[in-house]
Amino acid sequence: MKYYILLFFLLLVTFAKAQRFYVSYKPSVYKGPFTGNVILYLSNKNENPKNETGWPCYRMKVKNIMPDQQIVFDDSALSYPTLLSRAPRGNYYVQAVWDLNIDGRIIGQSTGNMFNSSRKVNLNDTKEAFALVCDQVVPPPVFANSKYVKQIKVSSKLLTKFSHKQEYIQGAVILPKQYYTETKRRFPVYFMIAGFGGGYIHYSKSESSDTAASVPLDTVACIKVYLDGDCSLGHSAYANSDNNGPVGDAFAYEFIPQLDKQYRTNGARLIRGHSSGGWTVVYLLTHYPKLFVAGNASAPDPVDFRRFSSTNLYQDRKLNRYVDGLTMDRPSILDSVVYDKPNITHSIEGVFYRGQQNVSFDAVFGPKGSDMLPERMFDPETLLINPAVVNYWKRYDLTQYVIARWPDLKKDLQGKLRISVGTEDTEQCPAVRLMEEEMKKLGAGITFAYYPGDHFSVVTGEYKKAWDEFLLKRYLEWLKL
Repeated sequence: MKYYILLFFLLLVTFAKAQRFYVSYKPSVYKGPFTGNVILYLSNKNENPKNETGWPCYRMKVKNIMPDQQIVFDDSALSYPTLLSRAPRGNYYVQAVWDLNIDGRIIGQSTGNMFNSSRKVNLNDTKEAFALVCDQVVPPPVFANSKYVKQIKVSSKLLTKFSHKQEYIQGAVILPKQYYTETKRRFPVYFMIAGFGGGYIHYSKSESSDTAASVPLDTVACIKVYLDGDCSLGHSAYANSDNNGPVGDAFAYEFIPQLDKQYRTNGARLIRGHSSGGWTVVYLLTHYPKLFVAGNASAPDPVDFRRFSSTNLYQDRKLNRYVDGLTMDRPSILDSVVYDKPNITHSIEGVFYRGQQNVSFDAVFGPKGSDMLPERMFDPETLLINPAVVNYWKRYDLTQYVIARWPDLKKDLQGKLRISVGTEDTEQCPAVRLMEEEMKKLGAGITFAYYPGDHFSVVTGEYKKAWDEFLLKRYLEWLKL
């Protein structure tokens, strides 16, 4: 009996010392009830902390919360990198966001989410509590078309059926000057796909000058299409998956036909991408080879799972290198935080449960979990690998995919794919080399090119010129057919 009394007393003491934030939303921004996740963002530098995936950060999952009803953030919330009461004392900007998960990768910038105007607080007294009233709504992004740059937004029946809400495949179309001066001419399409975090919305401009026109491929005028890899869970990689849905099929069978219908295309399609966009290129070329004339994959995410984040997923029990999702190493931005195990209650991707790099990998490669979120390939705390999930991932090991299907792929893929990477890119280069070894055994006719530099410094003028030369050569060959 004394034990339980003591335990009760200790709990009272603990919560008495816990920092608290009382968070609610107004009926003017959402009629309710709200069921889902609420994120609390703190920053001692960023005036609007919700706009960046920073820390300290905290999450609560709630159910049937009505407008003006308060929820309480304290030490019981999921936290990173430390409990709310243990965050370094001082001044912070603070915002809370109620995540409706309607549209957008970054929770704090997702369409329709409710949030409070930034407030500056002082956390010197752990007993002090603060009330945050969320009366603002994240507006949908607005794309301003110009003479040469147009938004394309294709309604997808396939993705809408999968997610039970209206879904689109979208991007930015950049037209060449000749599109208006040679009104009967048709043009090849040059797709561009960015890496993780690279959306198409930055191509939006006000009514602009001729400088917005598409830059030719050497002397070949092209319709360029900047694809949007961003999705709720991260980067879709335009792959069919259990979590993101049939994105590849939606692109191939819905987006491309609509693009061809809407613009004067000539049937030739070229594609390039870097990082996650590079992986996308390898996936699309190996899964829909007939659709493309050629593709260049630059520094692709691991194309061979015998080397994923310095780990052989098929043999190792533990991830050899932890990728935090924001940086390549654990952060050290809160100097006064002691990163001992009692303080770090969760990984940052445990708090930001969608839209981060490792969650993005799990979403593309893995099965859907019982909580309707992607099942994790490795435990972010222990780094132990889940063999059952790795077995599921194997179907997205692009080396193994090509090996298993080469007799069927050979006719349509031979000579179309080039993979380039920096020799100091320790995350991507080893997997590319492993793939090259296997492709040589097959006589697959896939071109591999290595350049000095890491994941970012490799992208020089010479590097970009080489990938365009490859695409141009294949296009000129296609014209002769």
